[in-house]
Amino acid sequence: MKKNIVNYGALVRLLIQRYPLNHRGIHGVPHWMRVRANGLSMAEINGANSKVIELFAVFHDSQRFNDAHDPEHGARGAALAFEFWQEGIISLEKSEFAKLEEACCDHTHGGTEPSSITIATCWDADRLDLGRVGIIPNPRYLCTDEACDYEMLDWAYNRSIR
Repeated sequence: MKKNIVNYGALVRLLIQRYPLNHRGIHGVPHWMRVRANGLSMAEINGANSKVIELFAVFHDSQRFNDAHDPEHGARGAALAFEFWQEGIISLEKSEFAKLEEACCDHTHGGTEPSSITIATCWDADRLDLGRVGIIPNPRYLCTDEACDYEMLDWAYNRSIR
């Protein structure tokens, strides 16, 4: 029988069990939660799919092998999301899963012209959290008007450096 994870906290706990790094590290749970907050804040304005954003937040870095150069980590995160989707642990329409997969696979090198506002919001949500590694987000590398807004940049950056 398939078990459906309907509680976001339960999903996060399940991912922590499979996370190969320190779950409190620079790509761990605190980062995931800031990406989630960034994305959901922007989605309220631009109408992006909040379900995809919430799942992107926890899967995009969930399969990193290290905190440095790991170019395939997004694809591994998407593969884990696919496994969870196939098992019924997460529930998405096929079109929603396609967005989640693209967002995860391409979030590091996807540029600034993704195929949908949802993917753009996912990427910006992640990029707005660069302060945690000493980088001030540059609007030139952001995809959405919401992410480029001074108040959003300031809010996200200040949270990322705490």
